[in-house]
Amino acid sequence: MFRGKNHKESSKLVDKQNLYEPLEAFGLVIKAAKAKFDETVELHVKLGVDSRHADQQVRGAIVLPHGTGKSRKVLVFCKEDRVKEALDSGADFAGGQDMIDKIQAENWFDYDVVIATPDMMGVVGRLGKVLGPKGLMPSPKAGTVTPNIAQAVTDVKAGKIEYRLDKTNIIHCPIGKVSFGPEKLLDNYTALISAVIKAKPAAAKGQYIKSCVTASTMGPGIKINALKAT
Repeated sequence: MFRGKNHKESSKLVDKQNLYEPLEAFGLVIKAAKAKFDETVELHVKLGVDSRHADQQVRGAIVLPHGTGKSRKVLVFCKEDRVKEALDSGADFAGGQDMIDKIQAENWFDYDVVIATPDMMGVVGRLGKVLGPKGLMPSPKAGTVTPNIAQAVTDVKAGKIEYRLDKTNIIHCPIGKVSFGPEKLLDNYTALISAVIKAKPAAAKGQYIKSCVTASTMGPGIKINALKAT
């Protein structure tokens, strides 16, 4: 895999074998970020569970204390009499069958989060094959199927993120931008890792957090000592 000059320079700052304390790790992430844009800082947490089993799923949502640093477009599926409420709450798009038709006819995905009222899930469910693979399908666990449109939209705009296991039992989440500084990144990290620990399935055996790595968009991975969190 080709690595650019900046990545190679950044990699020299990091001891690949070392487990860094969280605050030190985020200081290094910032130091190693060489791109000319404000890089996103991500957290990758490998868990000692098996995502193939329903009783070992780890999924949820949390509002990060300092948000993600990224503005997110929100689509709300609701009945016609609640469209104005959704838009007034800050949603970028809102509607019912008209929005479903637009997605089906135009392959339209100009939004980051989809929220739906429970009474719309009967029709929204038909979009499962197109929204599901993109991680956009509303779900009660993520708080995106709810009668409380205003609160759901406000939470997303404030920096609510969803965390869920992928097929390799890893959770990938943005926790802010390089410009946040180490303290704010630490606050967001603490909130996320605490939520993941709280969501530990009863069926999970042995070591729950196997590894925890942070990295900026273009930077090297930095291992975090997450054992203290557990």
